[in-house]
Amino acid sequence: MNLIEELAWRGLIQDITPETEEQLNKELTSGYVGFDPTADSLHIGNLVPIMLLTHLQRSGHKPFALIGGATGRVGDPSGKTQERQLLTTEIIEHNLASQKKQLEQFLKFGDGPTDAEIVNNYEWFKKFTFLDFIRDVGKHITINYMMSKDSVKNRLESGMSFTEFSYQLIQGYDFYYLNKEKNIKLQMGGSDQWGNITTGIELTRRMGGGDTFAITAPLVKKADGTKFGKSEGGNVWLDAEKTSPYKFYQFWLNATDEDIENFIKVFSLLSRSDIEKLIAAHVEAPHLRLLQRTLAEELTLRIHGAHALEMAIEASSILFGNATAENLKKLSERDFLDVFQGVEQVEVARSLIEAGVDIVEMLSEISGFLSSKSEARRSLKENAISVNKDKVGEDYKVSASDLISDAYILLQRGKKKYFVVRAV
Repeated sequence: MNLIEELAWRGLIQDITPETEEQLNKELTSGYVGFDPTADSLHIGNLVPIMLLTHLQRSGHKPFALIGGATGRVGDPSGKTQERQLLTTEIIEHNLASQKKQLEQFLKFGDGPTDAEIVNNYEWFKKFTFLDFIRDVGKHITINYMMSKDSVKNRLESGMSFTEFSYQLIQGYDFYYLNKEKNIKLQMGGSDQWGNITTGIELTRRMGGGDTFAITAPLVKKADGTKFGKSEGGNVWLDAEKTSPYKFYQFWLNATDEDIENFIKVFSLLSRSDIEKLIAAHVEAPHLRLLQRTLAEELTLRIHGAHALEMAIEASSILFGNATAENLKKLSERDFLDVFQGVEQVEVARSLIEAGVDIVEMLSEISGFLSSKSEARRSLKENAISVNKDKVGEDYKVSASDLISDAYILLQRGKKKYFVVRAV
């Protein structure tokens, strides 16, 4: 596989240094991407650099993931309007360990020539004194060169500390060190990293290192101008504890038709021919949401596994399919609450439910779901009432056997009006 052709077709090349393609075609090349340890999980915004490493490995080259144990203590000013809050060593170490586990889900690690490796720049910075750094490294890059970078120019009016100003020099030294010690010739990242990456290339050249090359990918944007990777609740995380597999699945399933053709090229590992066939089929019948379902299933499977995907599909069918009480009771409490997030909820004494409650009483006076007993009886006669997705009649009694996750009962009128009772 020609890496540059593959990345270009997928829309994953923004900037590229001269002779990069020639280098990749000439020999097995090691390349790296840096990851910021400011959180204990990566999010879907990190998927673009992860995909760069994935395609690098699939094309027969060796990927390195650099975890910024040192640079994470400083903070990258690129795209930022203010300086970040510095984290403690303990927090950073915890975040590094968590991110490492996630990267192992995407890349093949081992001892082979193209197996991935993880490196932590704290390992080579922890013994580097400040005086040694400014003497041995800082002298090679001029202030004028550093001031020309967008990450600096964009902050001149609001102000920038020396800490942030030095960031590009520290990241630049990473490239020099990895080139010298591990023969890494390629650095990749998002387009906002171009300035930092080229500082590394220049520093390596001035310090007498070997050949270096760079590729950056465009920052993924949504067609409506909103930021990619954000949902109403904030970041969409790869950690199932921060973003449930159901919500992760739903994020991709709800992508617009304007966005999904771009997303599937960027984030799917399907071949070009398979993706082009899917796009053609999607254009013919967009209401089937073939591209959205394909990408949602592929990414949920890769990140969360087969069981989580099965549960995410099951949960999605609750609202939009012909689900039953059996389907509902398979849901975990978290998935149930995610599915019915925003649905009105009321607390009812558990003892009352365990004793058995007449459905008319539950619908009206006890829960307040319907305004009166007469409205409840009328809805029941119209066969419009369901308990946990199963239709019920006037003689039905709500009991403890109806509890989902031993806590919830789902009441429904018609197809779209839901109400949740929580036993307390």
